Amino acid sequence: MFDNLQDKLDKAFHVLKGHGQISELNVAETVKEIRRALVDADVSFKIAKEVTARIKDEALGQKVLTSLQPGQLMTKIVRDQIAELMGGEVVPLNLEASPSVILMAGLQGSGKTTHSGKLANYLKRKKTKKPLLVACDVYRPAAINQLKVVGEQIGVEVYSEEGNNNPVSIAENALAHAKANGFNVVIVDTAGRLAIDEAMMNEIRNIHSAVKPDETLFVVDSMTGQDAVNTAKAFNEVLDYEGVILTKLDGDTRGGAALTVRSVVNKPIKFIGTGEKMDALDVFYPERMADRILGMGDVVSLVERAQEQFNEEEARKVQKKIATNKFDFNDFLGQISQIKKMGNVKDLMGMIPGMGKMMKNVDIDNDAFKGVEAIIQSMTPYERTEPKLISGSRRARIAKGSGKTIQEVNQLLKQFNEMSKMMKMMQGGGAKKMAGMMQGMKGQR
Repeated sequence: MFDNLQDKLDKAFHVLKGHGQISELNVAETVKEIRRALVDADVSFKIAKEVTARIKDEALGQKVLTSLQPGQLMTKIVRDQIAELMGGEVVPLNLEASPSVILMAGLQGSGKTTHSGKLANYLKRKKTKKPLLVACDVYRPAAINQLKVVGEQIGVEVYSEEGNNNPVSIAENALAHAKANGFNVVIVDTAGRLAIDEAMMNEIRNIHSAVKPDETLFVVDSMTGQDAVNTAKAFNEVLDYEGVILTKLDGDTRGGAALTVRSVVNKPIKFIGTGEKMDALDVFYPERMADRILGMGDVVSLVERAQEQFNEEEARKVQKKIATNKFDFNDFLGQISQIKKMGNVKDLMGMIPGMGKMMKNVDIDNDAFKGVEAIIQSMTPYERTEPKLISGSRRARIAKGSGKTIQEVNQLLKQFNEMSKMMKMMQGGGAKKMAGMMQGMKGQR
């Protein structure tokens, strides 16, 4: 996410990070490089020019020229301006009404149906809501079935009407069903449409008038870059929506849509899609995203994700085992399971300050722990609880059972022993503990 932009901004700051003479010319050159980096990231030239003009004014106003650490001060100024460009602060959903109605709009193929499900899952798990998904895409083959599969996956009811090809009446009937059956959020998944398709745009306008949504969210694919921003503008002129869900932000995107959609349509990005799983939907925090773009990590989000998987009782047991040097492979397997639930491994690493740059060219996929798990699962219960007693013949058997080499088994045992010692010394440094554990995974595929 934003790797190219991060690299180019690093180069832009390079001239100010030395202790040589800093001049107004240096600052101007840095600002010029920042503007080039933003344009390369698919930010329009007009917006890039406006932002960098503000950066330059603030840099000279804050005496970057006389600062002891001009590079750091410039980084902070750029970080604040990028956060402001993306909206500055979080704008929550309006869920005061019961039921609250959320209308999902977007282009064909933007991920609208999937993200309707992700949003329902988010509201159910994190906001303790009882959502109802409504299938109003009566045109795309298998669209209703897709929503039903998504609903079944997350345990959320899907309202649909077989044989009814009028999405306006389906939406109205779904709202009546929700009121009669205690649903407090109704998420209406509409058909994908083209901004230039007048008939389809009229239809969604009619759905909007009929159900009077508390929130209309525009779902847009960030991979389409500046086109995404232009489409967002066209839809806003018809619907005057409340916010944006930016999908596929985990892909190979330059990030221009995330950086500029707020300033173009004056509507906040409320959520970002960060993967394929149903829990891969994050609230959009402009300041946290700015930190990540500048390589500062995002410890707050990392801690929040960890807390979602945190089991206080289990944590006490693990802490006690570490203290008494009884932390074993069963505990280790449990910790791996919790980390996997937190999301994409490389994404998690990017949240640790400084770690994102270190891991940039390291290929860590979601199967990063597969080899480790295979080795541990090939151990007997006795071997898992007493790793120190795993002899050479046992190691050979474990290697054969896991499809790994004896060298890989030896490497894991060695890393596990080193990690156990480190954890006993640290006794509770959460992010460092996880970073140490990740380090121990290298080469174990």
